[in-house]
Amino acid sequence: MALLALVAGIVGFVALTLQQDREDQRAAVVSDVLWLEQNLRFGLERNEGLLRQLAPRLFSRAANSEATLARLRKLAEGENGFQRVIWVDERLSVRGAWPPELRPEDPELVQQAADMSRATGRAGYGYVAEPQTEPGFAVAVPWHDGDRLVGYVVAVYAFRNILSTQVPWWFSERYRLSIRDQRGSEVVAKSLVAPLAPELSYEIPFDPPGHGLSLKVEGYSVGTRLVPLAFAGAVIVFAAATVWSLWTLSRHMRRRRDAEQALLREVAVRQAMENALLTGLRARDLTGRITYVNPAFCRMFGWSADEMVGMAPPMPYWLPEEMEATQAVHDRILAGETPAQGVELRFRRKNGEKFDALLYEAPLIDETGRHVGWMGSVLDITERRRAEELARQQQEKLQANSRLVTMGEMASSLAHELNQPLAAITSYATGALNALRQGSLPQSEVEAALEKLVQQATRAGHIIRRVHDFVRKRESNFRPTRVNSVVVEAFELVKSEARRRGVRLEAVLAVALPEVHADTVMLQQVLVNLVRNGFDAMADTPGHARTLTVSTNADEEWVQLSVADCGSGIPPEVGERLFDALYTTKADGMGMGLNICRSIIELHQGRLWFETRPGGGTLFHFALPIKV
Repeated sequence: MALLALVAGIVGFVALTLQQDREDQRAAVVSDVLWLEQNLRFGLERNEGLLRQLAPRLFSRAANSEATLARLRKLAEGENGFQRVIWVDERLSVRGAWPPELRPEDPELVQQAADMSRATGRAGYGYVAEPQTEPGFAVAVPWHDGDRLVGYVVAVYAFRNILSTQVPWWFSERYRLSIRDQRGSEVVAKSLVAPLAPELSYEIPFDPPGHGLSLKVEGYSVGTRLVPLAFAGAVIVFAAATVWSLWTLSRHMRRRRDAEQALLREVAVRQAMENALLTGLRARDLTGRITYVNPAFCRMFGWSADEMVGMAPPMPYWLPEEMEATQAVHDRILAGETPAQGVELRFRRKNGEKFDALLYEAPLIDETGRHVGWMGSVLDITERRRAEELARQQQEKLQANSRLVTMGEMASSLAHELNQPLAAITSYATGALNALRQGSLPQSEVEAALEKLVQQATRAGHIIRRVHDFVRKRESNFRPTRVNSVVVEAFELVKSEARRRGVRLEAVLAVALPEVHADTVMLQQVLVNLVRNGFDAMADTPGHARTLTVSTNADEEWVQLSVADCGSGIPPEVGERLFDALYTTKADGMGMGLNICRSIIELHQGRLWFETRPGGGTLFHFALPIKV
């Protein structure tokens, strides 16, 4: 009850304070409006005095003097609110004006102001309800020469100029000021922004100039005083919190006990999971010092957790001979440049045994979202490396055997290719020997025969060496390679078989092809296999149409080689399994040729595919990345 009474008292105090604020704001509006009205009146009376001082000059011969014009210019361009000054005689005939241009409503304004002045005997004001140009009013100041009325000096005001020059900036910040006619329509306003506090408005007659004009002031919304509201809200919240906290304290304690028990269970489960991991986990701070290791990491490296926590680079498990490279990787990790695919490194265990590891690093973020270090996971990939090396060796053996099989199938053609230079060698040697025995052959002809013999022997040697390079088992030798040269060498290997099968070989080679990083013999193996498959595909093609075309081209990223035959094409059901291992459409085939070809091209980071050739036949393509 005491808390409720306190809250009620605070609410009442705040309500009274806000009411007093509204009354003070209303009083401030009235005071500011009265001040503004007095300020405008003083300004208009001061302007009447300036016009009265100027009248003797305007109704004399000095009206057009430079001094008079300078004073008129100053009045029209100054802060008095004048738009123009007109002086007329007692019959209201215009004697002069500044600026010289008159506006359509000027005669009516002059007439009204002069009539008002004549009726009152002092300065009179005129107003046109619906002006054709910018709204305004005029003041007519009479000038007498003794008792004789000489004329009137009439100043035309623009309402907008009056508001901009006579209303101070602080008034515009607080209020929206507008001038309204006798019908209540707004003639002009100081601001186009609508007021936000219509209850803070006040309207007084605008006299002079009169004619039913009024000044209306509308206050902008004044921010509510936040201190009483904040105080009352704080007291209310405090009272409610006091009652509610007593009720919820026991529930909070029970929930906290349950949460602690759940946390202990969660920690136990996570600890068990972490201890069962085969992946080594290691946490480091921003300087690279180890702050945590899991049991798998300790088993992998041979040191205990107590020994490893606190270690700083260089680590004792780094290999001495690879210290600089490992330090460079460590610096990249601390700089946040760890590759997403991880880093492969070699480490040593505490007993000196070396092993291969795959290291992944990620930023370690604490509960506040702050980067406090790095979390690394380490996989022992020694056995995987051994398996990959064994698979690589098996693949090389398979490729070598495939080349042997291919060369065995081409043996008859190669034997025929070798028979030609060997027969020529025998013929040249026999002829030269007989000529030497008889002594009837000139020395120049003997030398020519021996040169031809050497040429044929060299040709045979090239054939044998080419076959030897193609079939011998060796390590991969990747180097800058020109694909056009591979095509030329492959054509030398298959041209004998092409003649035997009646196939015409064509090469459409692009000039200035960029180099690729490749193993030349492997590419020859792929091309020879694709060419011989093209020979087989054209077995039933008429002899005059048996043409096999090998073409090369390149774009910005790839060098592409294409093999086009004129065979019967590949059925869709066969094309789906064409590159599968042990799948073949040949009666005596092994089903490994295209599978090995695709493996070789993928080893070169390229791709191998086929498509139906327009007009009949098949197109095989393989593309290799351009050497950078």
